[in-house]
Amino acid sequence: MRYGGTCSASILMEITDSKTFLGQTVRVKIDRPFGSKHPRFGYVYPVNYGYISNTISADGGGLDAYVLGVSEPLEEFEGECIAVIHRIDDNDDKLIVVSKGKKISDEEINEQIYFQEQYFQSKIIRK
Repeated sequence: MRYGGTCSASILMEITDSKTFLGQTVRVKIDRPFGSKHPRFGYVYPVNYGYISNTISADGGGLDAYVLGVSEPLEEFEGECIAVIHRIDDNDDKLIVVSKGKKISDEEINEQIYFQEQYFQSKIIRK
């Protein structure tokens, strides 16, 4: 289940640095599978989208991740974090996770995540 809301001043939570995942193997818990609709905005997910358990992003939820290169709905995925999408106008970085050893260009990443990232100013960070 995705965490929601913001951090309470009475609860001390350490924000996970998204860049520490670059080049690492991670397990993504998929809560918005390929082909599903966004619960609030209604757009369809053309990729699997989820979060890394036991992490906290700056928005108070789990650290989000796009799983690229898999065109079927998943529940979980283990792969390599090859990039971070750093949102300049928002405090919610996203990981880019692919099958181990898979190469993907910045242009391909931007094309696949455009459905959601078009609303933000962001940059791709790689190791």
